[in-house]
Amino acid sequence: MRVIQTADSRMKKVLEVAEQIATSKANVLIFGESGTGKELLAQFIHSRSQRASKEMFALNCAAVPDGLLESELFGFEKGAFTGADSRKAGKFEMASGSTFLLDEISELPLLLQSKLLRVLQEGEVQRLGAARPTKVDVRIIAASNVRLMEKVESGQFREDLFYRLNVIPLEIPPLRERPQDIQKLSQMFLDTVCSDNGLQTKTLSETAKAKLMAWNWPGNVRELQNVMERSALLSHESVLTDDLVQIEGFLKRKQPDFEVGMTVSEAERLLIMKTLVHTSQNRTKAAHILGISIRTLRNKLNEYRKEPSHERTLR
Repeated sequence: MRVIQTADSRMKKVLEVAEQIATSKANVLIFGESGTGKELLAQFIHSRSQRASKEMFALNCAAVPDGLLESELFGFEKGAFTGADSRKAGKFEMASGSTFLLDEISELPLLLQSKLLRVLQEGEVQRLGAARPTKVDVRIIAASNVRLMEKVESGQFREDLFYRLNVIPLEIPPLRERPQDIQKLSQMFLDTVCSDNGLQTKTLSETAKAKLMAWNWPGNVRELQNVMERSALLSHESVLTDDLVQIEGFLKRKQPDFEVGMTVSEAERLLIMKTLVHTSQNRTKAAHILGISIRTLRNKLNEYRKEPSHERTLR
């Protein structure tokens, strides 16, 4: 059964909801930045569903050329087009009785969005060139790294399809907002790399942990996993210090700091985030140091989470 490791309260809530609805037939829409683990969460749901005995199917809508995507999803009859020498079942038919993850659903062309809507409404698909539809029983999990409502508002995504998919919305917080998970997952990945490669057990020094906490993790969990694997394999030491933790671009990318030209709100945010790092994310201690109430600190952090990602990068 798929297990997701987390120490973050928001992520734990996501997992609680995911487990609660896993045995239902409800469609799920997962939102999260690239690398946050959307497919892993889909596998988590599938492994706890009544469909777990069957393989989960997945398809990245952005990875298949538009000209091939329709036949890949819906299949085709022999002679449906040039080169169709035999009948082929599409992914929806193959996933019948199981779970089907449609990743990067925002990239699905409008024409195929209408066909997907029929799958959701009628529980049937029609192969290219077929005279009659075929019944399917498939549980859809859609995932996106962009907010679909923005696509709906710009006319790039069908509103009726959005509401069909968005029955159970789940949002995975980015790794930079899950400091406890940076610490937990970094050691977990380090242990896994050492075990898989027959290496001695390795740990992280306090300076290495501080370096990991200082990074913004634009690639999220996937980037952290790569960093720990690279650092473990290229080091002969049993304790990884900050200079042995190899984060690509760490020295080149300017780390946020106070500077002239910064707005008061930017300086305030930076001060709060630095204080949280100093207190190892202890909000009570941070609020005391900052001279504000814990409620004010919590409200400020909630405001920062709602900011568009491009506004979170301080100059």
